[in-house]
Amino acid sequence: MKCPFCTLDNNQILFENDFAFAIYDKFPIQKGHMLIIPRKHVETYFDATSQQIAAIHELIKEGKNKIDFEYGPDGYNIGVNIGYYGGQTVNHLHFHLIPRYKGDIEDPRGGIRKAIPNLVQYP
Repeated sequence: MKCPFCTLDNNQILFENDFAFAIYDKFPIQKGHMLIIPRKHVETYFDATSQQIAAIHELIKEGKNKIDFEYGPDGYNIGVNIGYYGGQTVNHLHFHLIPRYKGDIEDPRGGIRKAIPNLVQYP
């Protein structure tokens, strides 16, 4: 099976640097939900180099600025799923940059622990 991030059409890329790129999630759980992905195929966070992680973090900040400008969220969650039992469905490392909005769930305390099941059913 081909990796969808390694065969991605370049016109989907929002911004990039030498080691990573950002796209909008195809199955967003909120308006502006982005994925930040290393260029080189690595399966998990623990397989990535320090250089790749630094590049990803740089793009997370750039993504936040873009989402702030376009959508004006009230908060954020940043997440990485690792392994099948961690919820990883694409075996290419990717960070989720998820904008959060006042009222998207009744009580946001606990952050990601409560947010995801209440927001989207994964296909």
